[in-house]
Amino acid sequence: MKVRKEITVALENAPDRLGHLCGCIADRKLNILGVSVVDSKDMCLVRIVVDKPAVLEKMLKDNCPMTVSVCEVLELNVPNKPGMLAQLAAKLGKKRVNIEYVYGSASGRGKSTIFLRPSSITRARPLLRGM
Repeated sequence: MKVRKEITVALENAPDRLGHLCGCIADRKLNILGVSVVDSKDMCLVRIVVDKPAVLEKMLKDNCPMTVSVCEVLELNVPNKPGMLAQLAAKLGKKRVNIEYVYGSASGRGKSTIFLRPSSITRARPLLRGM
């Protein structure tokens, strides 16, 4: 389990806005480890975890007039099996740690990567060790 910096960008919900952002990320040779897009009619929130978050933060600050925020998330590599997310959520819920949001994917090799934003990383980490 790793603690990662996640960068959230508010983008106009219009053609090629996400493509432009991802192109800028690629131009700086950053690898996207996780991404989530939540949309509304006019705007979307793009949550991105990259291998070099400081580079992305600087790029956005220096070159983009966008609303940007940074927070920490947990990156978990867990078995890709039925009930795994339920198990994680129950473990946290029993200790009153809320899951604010979660996203992830499965590689097809028996593992899933989950990015999790708990209400308290300090309290969540020991609860999720060994999972």
